[in-house]
Amino acid sequence: MLDIMGKRFWFLLISGIIVLICIISLATLGLKPGIELSSGSVMTLRFEQKVVQSELKQELDNLGYRNAVVQTTGEGDFLIRSVELTTEAKAQLKGDLTAKFGPVEEKGFENVDPVIAKQTSRTAGIAVAVATVGILLYIAWAFRKMPKPFRYGVCAIIALLQDALVALGVFAILGSILGWEVNLMFITGILAVIGYSINNTVVVFDRIRENLSKGISTNFEAVVNNSVVETLGRCLNTSLTTLLVIVALILFIGASIQNFAMVMLIGVISGTFTSSFVAPSLLVVWERKEWGRLLKLPSTSTAKAKG
Repeated sequence: MLDIMGKRFWFLLISGIIVLICIISLATLGLKPGIELSSGSVMTLRFEQKVVQSELKQELDNLGYRNAVVQTTGEGDFLIRSVELTTEAKAQLKGDLTAKFGPVEEKGFENVDPVIAKQTSRTAGIAVAVATVGILLYIAWAFRKMPKPFRYGVCAIIALLQDALVALGVFAILGSILGWEVNLMFITGILAVIGYSINNTVVVFDRIRENLSKGISTNFEAVVNNSVVETLGRCLNTSLTTLLVIVALILFIGASIQNFAMVMLIGVISGTFTSSFVAPSLLVVWERKEWGRLLKLPSTSTAKAKG
């Protein structure tokens, strides 16, 4: 049988490196909030003649909209996000673009003022916080008949926080390179990732509970290792089929749910790793009181654990 828990310090080391990279990217690059979370205007335009995205961006820069974000949709339209536009400013912008690129059709337009954006940001933060606390309490209650049930909830929450942090870190990089923004679809994706990831984690934890009740071993590490191995195939198969659907959404739906699909893609990959390797490893480390060893080299910690 695979000795997965014997390599728990390596998994936690990889997890720590990923988290560190994401924190650095967030600190140095930051996130680009969409208009729903900040303020501004978003306009969807369709040109009769072919227009290159880079040329459109350059023209907006020339017109004074240097911070505008230009994205393409699956239908060949352009999404332009800019500072809040008045009716006159919007008409002037369309006129200038028509003069440069030819006839243009407005497919959609939306303004979001700062007050609404601030309220939306606060509500989104509360939703994520409530979901996290609710999951912690639910898992502690679900495993209430187990020794130290609170540990299961804490380990699951740590894994969930890593999944969310990875999504944030990757979007900071994407925002810097491609100009992607964090919007309500991103928040929806984060909540979906939380639900998906906790489902995989509960499957693993439930198998641990089942094997402990059967008394297959008095060694907690062995019980956790057996449980992870038994559920690994199920978790990988579920993640693979989910990824296929997400890739299809990215390829065929386009920019309308781009952020949601990308967050799900990142979250499913990260969640598969954390639910099968990070959360169970944390349980074993907590049970064996090995927190001090996390600061040491994995090879040294593993050798001591075996000794």
